Amino acid sequence: IGTTPIMREHKINTEALREINADIQKHSPHPSLVNIVAVTKTFNHTAILSAKKNSLPCIGENKVQEFLSKKEECSKVDLNIETHLIGHLQSNKTNKAVGVFNVIQTVDSLKIANKINAKAQEKNIQQKIFIQINIGKDPNKHGFMLDRVYHDIENITKLPNLKVVGLMTILPFNSDVTTTQPLFAAMKQTQNQVLQKINPDCRFLSMGMSRDYIYALKEGATHLRIGTKLYGQRT
Repeated sequence: IGTTPIMREHKINTEALREINADIQKHSPHPSLVNIVAVTKTFNHTAILSAKKNSLPCIGENKVQEFLSKKEECSKVDLNIETHLIGHLQSNKTNKAVGVFNVIQTVDSLKIANKINAKAQEKNIQQKIFIQINIGKDPNKHGFMLDRVYHDIENITKLPNLKVVGLMTILPFNSDVTTTQPLFAAMKQTQNQVLQKINPDCRFLSMGMSRDYIYALKEGATHLRIGTKLYGQRT
């Protein structure tokens, strides 16, 4: 007789959360502005419920369809948690992402910005976005290159149904401490330039993950995307 497999529950490690919060107080120039984005991708919906239970402000998901099915599972609960798309958005998935996520962090081309804007216009909403910058010039990562980004952000800022609220980056996986800190510093510098000269709404900076968030904090990150440290290794 077949038995129904018991669903694994994914819970926040409260000790790790305390440690991250202590690091925020210790290393950030503005601790009150820092948000932990609990990266719930590939975990089931219990990871989102645990983030809410632990009063985390945001969750991060990689895939639109995966998030929609978890959202359905959580439908009986008033989640009241900010949802961020942190995975690459394929243009054919734009329709599903717009208006579903509070923030799309991975706007990595003019083409995708225009698609999001058109869909937001159809839905009569303003979609919050972050602009993804490939600060490490990593051929395996998406994002705008620094030499074009100011010009492109000016154009994206003019799109009426988008609101550029921040910048984000994912560093090359093999970054070590000697390259990590300067790249995060360059991101902060870029954000300051955008904020002062192009877009006064661009107040957020999403950078830093489980392995390197302390360096990101030191350079002024406002959104830390943390999964492994909070939930343990993905199997």
